Amino acid sequence: MDSYEINKIVGAILFTSLCILALNITAEALFSPAKPAKPGYEIAVTETPAAGAKAPAAEPEVPIAQLLASANVTAGAAAAKKCAACHTFDKGAHNRVGPNLYGIVGRARASIAGFNYSAAMKGKPGEWTVDELNKFLINPKADIPGTNMAFAGLPRGGERADVIAYLNSLSDNPAPLPKAAAAPAAPAAPAAAATPAAKAQ
Repeated sequence: MDSYEINKIVGAILFTSLCILALNITAEALFSPAKPAKPGYEIAVTETPAAGAKAPAAEPEVPIAQLLASANVTAGAAAAKKCAACHTFDKGAHNRVGPNLYGIVGRARASIAGFNYSAAMKGKPGEWTVDELNKFLINPKADIPGTNMAFAGLPRGGERADVIAYLNSLSDNPAPLPKAAAAPAAPAAPAAAATPAAKAQ
C-alpha cells in the first residue's frame, strides 16, 4: 500500500470524526435540556413515629391571607426555581412538562390552548384563585387526584405564601392580594351596676 492510499484512509477517518463532532455540537445547541436548579426529584416522605412514641401535634393552619401580609416576592421567585424544570414564568414563553405560569392567578383551570392537561384537571372547573392555589400547592395529588403534576407540594405556609405572591406578580395587571381579616374587637367591659337609690327614711 503506497502513501497515497494511506493518506486517503487517514483523511477519510479525520473527515468522519469532524462530521460526528459537528453533528454533536449542533444537536446540543438544538436540543439542550432545561437543567433543574436542584438535581433529582422531590419526593414527599411521611415519617412514621417509632413504636410507643407520640406523633408530633400538627401545627395549626394559618389562613393564607394572613401569611400573604408578610409574603416576600423575591423569596417566592427563589422558591419557584424548583418548579422551573417543568414550568416557564415569562409572558408568552413556551410550555414544558407543565403549562406556562404567567398570569396564573385568576386564570381558568386547564385554559392554555394546545396544552395536554390531565382529565382530572380538565374536570375541575373554576379559576386559580389565591385560595385554590394555596390548597393545590400544599399537596397537588391530594387536592386534584389524578393530576399529572408529580410535585410533592409546599407544606410550609410561609414559603407557599411567598410563591403565591410571586405568581401573582407575573401579570400585566396583578390582582390585589386578599387582606387578613381584622382581629375581632375585645368585648366591652360590662357597665358598673348602678348604685341603688337610698331608701326613703
